[in-house]
Amino acid sequence: MKENLFYWGPFLDKDIGTKKAIFNSALSINKYSKKFNSSIINAIGEWDGEEKNEFIEYINFKNNIFEKLPKYSFLKSRVSFFIIFLKCFWKLKKILIEKEPKYLVIHLMTSVPFILFLIFNFKTKILFRVSGRPKLNFFRSLLWKISNKSVSMVFCNTSDQRHELISKKIFPESKVKVLYDPVFSIKEVLYQRKLSSIDKNFQKNNIIMVGRLTKQKNFEIFIKASEYLYKNNLLKFNTYIFGSGENKEKLEQLIRKYHLEKNIFLMGSKKNIHKYYSLSKLFILTSLWEDPGFVLIEAALNDIPIISSNCKNGPKEIIKGEDGGILFENNNINDLRDKIIKFLNLNEIEIKKKKIISKKNIKKYSLFRHFKLLENFIIKS
Repeated sequence: MKENLFYWGPFLDKDIGTKKAIFNSALSINKYSKKFNSSIINAIGEWDGEEKNEFIEYINFKNNIFEKLPKYSFLKSRVSFFIIFLKCFWKLKKILIEKEPKYLVIHLMTSVPFILFLIFNFKTKILFRVSGRPKLNFFRSLLWKISNKSVSMVFCNTSDQRHELISKKIFPESKVKVLYDPVFSIKEVLYQRKLSSIDKNFQKNNIIMVGRLTKQKNFEIFIKASEYLYKNNLLKFNTYIFGSGENKEKLEQLIRKYHLEKNIFLMGSKKNIHKYYSLSKLFILTSLWEDPGFVLIEAALNDIPIISSNCKNGPKEIIKGEDGGILFENNNINDLRDKIIKFLNLNEIEIKKKKIISKKNIKKYSLFRHFKLLENFIIKS
């Protein structure tokens, strides 16, 4: 009989990479494992409306409040976290007692399960997935540290993230492992590429940028850097930014300010993003931080040359110096501009070599490799 893994990770923004990480990790377990079965906890209705998948089972808390929760600011998100805590605390306790899963894999809003496990005794063990770059304030650090007894293993996205966490001396080094995110399935990517429907406003062979329209993704720096390039006719193809978020109006104002309405277009979120990758000439990542950067991996998978900020913690593991692309100094407008010019001067052989290297570097992010690594960690724990 298979043992159960439950996934916990309520989110407020459906475009975050962690959502995909949760879904793909659960999917990989149910597709490939002979020892474990996984289910995703639908805590606040965040998974409502998702396309049905024969491999995914949801545990519905029937808290249909996702659409009503305040979003897109620090204060609003804290109000939402408090509401989620009140709505989910006892329901999570009940399901852990009734179902007794072997492990609870937690990604986001970790205070709910951590406090539960401090107060009550469960047979379940925690597998803690560190998502993004959490701010280790006093409360969070303390909560993580005193929850150590309930945590069987801590998973980091990258080696750099692991080294950072170990240096904080919150968890024993032996518990902290690198588990690469399950970003892609080749079969799914090939299927999406075949779909013929694309936005009529999108033109082929241009620059593509993908991500939530937030401070982290730092799209502003590209708009400012490209103004000179477009004005002087150095950049002769348009840029399409895919994503949604609270900074949309700010970006629209910036585009108008630099008179780039005919060059830079905000396209909103698209489900079939692989189709757009495959029709593009260059991918640019301007993020202030990533861990590791789903869109970076997707770009490499779709054979697009990459220019990326040298931010913590993901890009340099994929780019490998500049062998697999071009890195620019994080948040440096002038360096980004120079690196775009550098790319424009590369020949086809140089570009092809970079694409091959970046594609080799992302093999570890497949669903199957994630499953193999995760299952091995669990078995040895």
